[in-house]
Amino acid sequence: MATERRRRFLVGAGALVAGAWAPAATAACLHQPGATFAATWEQEGRHFVGVLAATHDGVETLVRHEVPTRAHGIAVEPQGTILLVARRPGDWLLRFDPRRGEVLDWDWGDGGFVCNGHVLHSGDGRRLFTTETSLETGEGSIGVREARSLAVVARWPTGGIDPHELVLGPDGALWVANGGIEIRPETGRTKHGVARMDSSLVRLDPVSGRLGGQWRLDDRRLGLRHVAVARDGTIGIALQAEHDDDPARQAAPVLALWDRRQGLRPVPLPPGILLAGYGGSVARLGAGFAVSCPRANQVVRWDLAGGEARWQAPVRLREACPIAAGWLGGAGAIAHWGTVAAARLPAGQTARAEAAGGSAIERLPLDDAIRLDNHWALMNDADVAARA
Repeated sequence: MATERRRRFLVGAGALVAGAWAPAATAACLHQPGATFAATWEQEGRHFVGVLAATHDGVETLVRHEVPTRAHGIAVEPQGTILLVARRPGDWLLRFDPRRGEVLDWDWGDGGFVCNGHVLHSGDGRRLFTTETSLETGEGSIGVREARSLAVVARWPTGGIDPHELVLGPDGALWVANGGIEIRPETGRTKHGVARMDSSLVRLDPVSGRLGGQWRLDDRRLGLRHVAVARDGTIGIALQAEHDDDPARQAAPVLALWDRRQGLRPVPLPPGILLAGYGGSVARLGAGFAVSCPRANQVVRWDLAGGEARWQAPVRLREACPIAAGWLGGAGAIAHWGTVAAARLPAGQTARAEAAGGSAIERLPLDDAIRLDNHWALMNDADVAARA
């Protein structure tokens, strides 16, 4: 599968001649702290990875490179290169250098496993972890890779199926969200056996891969997929509901929390709030979390205090999905699937100020031909400035 797809793409793309540079952004833009993002997107039927810049006038493309299929997870490396993974079930992982506009390393897999969309550096930077699925058994695993070559040196079971995003906790442990739904490469994104889904959050030893704990929600139709870590060490998980009953799905929570004192539990929505049961992405925001809800056209937020989540006024942004913590002290959110808007979310805005229209949410135009995937990642501004 991977070999044939690779052959078709290399022929069609002229053996991956270096990606085209878009018109350069202004020097002022390049030096704005936190204004540049690694991203993946679809444009005019083709798939790209690259770097976008948020300017006072809009969102500009600094550099892009075409890839054979839709990309998903992103990890920015200390040296300014970017790791990107194909959307699940996927068959490639690459390292991209935005300064030269070219791919440095490309791993197409060994045919026995598919990538599930996310990659993470180990704490010491020597290894990479990728979420994967065995084509033979359907079981989930972590591909342990040598950071320089991307070669797999070990595989650790995740105790479930469909592992998706993974993070390092404050204790150095590896936390993985098992989505719990069977997906077969031959049928693409089709979900099988949803009634039997078994989603869980697991803790793995980052050296041995030993399972150190596994937690499930009481409602087994809530899928755990994307994860983030709050300042106090609480794990936040964006939820995706798979209920057959539409009212139940519409009213389902979109955030779960884990901490040592209370374990794993969903965060109920306030009365009357419906978010279509779909959290697209999650990011740490201030002392809490932000979750994007593209099907409800909102980014919703909670502060954490004493282990409890306090609902904050949502930000309305049509089909918002990618979010990243740290952009000028808040979280960046940009519209998904062609909507021409982006926004900067305040981290500490009071409800009173928002009610008075003073939330300082900055909406920026985006090329309506660009359809972004679920994630983007904040770039190191010094690395980006070197391209000017």
